[in-house]
Amino acid sequence: MKYLCLVYSNEQELHTQPDSPKDDECFAYAQAVQESGRMLAAEALHPVETATTVRMRGGKLSITDGPFAETKEQLAGFYLIEARDLNEAIQIGAKIPAARVGCVEVRPVRELDV
Repeated sequence: MKYLCLVYSNEQELHTQPDSPKDDECFAYAQAVQESGRMLAAEALHPVETATTVRMRGGKLSITDGPFAETKEQLAGFYLIEARDLNEAIQIGAKIPAARVGCVEVRPVRELDV
């Protein structure tokens, strides 16, 4: 089953805390997941101020700079993985280095027949 591991952190603190992960650690972890055959995709995101939120209401397009809500933690990146079950997905998500200074939301992917 596919799971999306959404990595959230406070962008201002992500790389400044004593336990903050370094890029080489993140690359090594991603490589290990890739080599295990579990990695389907993974990407880091640009800072939240580069985001654009799009809404359609009553047939009208609304475009807003930034995220849709003010939060202390922002979406920093994701891992799309293949796991046997939620327990295995949680184990993979728990080892994402950024989980030490932020959090990782693990969510099953709903397959669409398109």
